[in-house]
Amino acid sequence: MDSNILGLMIGISTFLGALGLGALLWGLKTGQFDDPKRFLDGAHHDNIEDLQDAVRMEEKKKAAKKKREKNYRPPD
Repeated sequence: MDSNILGLMIGISTFLGALGLGALLWGLKTGQFDDPKRFLDGAHHDNIEDLQDAVRMEEKKKAAKKKREKNYRPPD
């Protein structure tokens, strides 16, 4: 009985693995994962102002975290 269940589990897992591999290959073949505009859009929006905005946002996050840590009081 145990060998029957084991064989069934191996068969089902092999089938599901083959099904997943087939879906992945189908997606690659039909271009589901292609994004040709990704690199062009990144280049268009990559300028000094955007980088400065990103730095300012990081500084704001750090300041807010510091403020939270400073004002934190553990519950009694």
